[in-house]
Amino acid sequence: MRIQRVIFIEKHIRKLRARVKLDTQQLRYNVINKLTDLFNAASGMAKSRGLDLKDRQEWTRIAGYIAQTIESISKGYDEKQIDHDLASLEKMIDEAKAKRKTGAVAKGTPSRGTDTASQGPS
Repeated sequence: MRIQRVIFIEKHIRKLRARVKLDTQQLRYNVINKLTDLFNAASGMAKSRGLDLKDRQEWTRIAGYIAQTIESISKGYDEKQIDHDLASLEKMIDEAKAKRKTGAVAKGTPSRGTDTASQGPS
């Protein structure tokens, strides 16, 4: 009986490892696809003629960070690192939004490209 239990346990461990590997690959694929969408949106913002140079530079920096994150995820999966990278990305986007709002208030004019900015990565 004990040998059968050991075989049973080993068999289930092999199945579990295979399942985790498949789930990890699927998760990596899904995250990369979503980040690619964000990259495309940020790149679009960086190329937007409705934004001033400083705003376009900020979106270029964000797009670059997204590209680095995609590359990192494609090379290896580390859930904690992905969470950290995504938190950093959110912070960068929030900072870009805040700079845009304070810049518009300081100039005393409505922000140009506001509709385009709201369509950025979110």
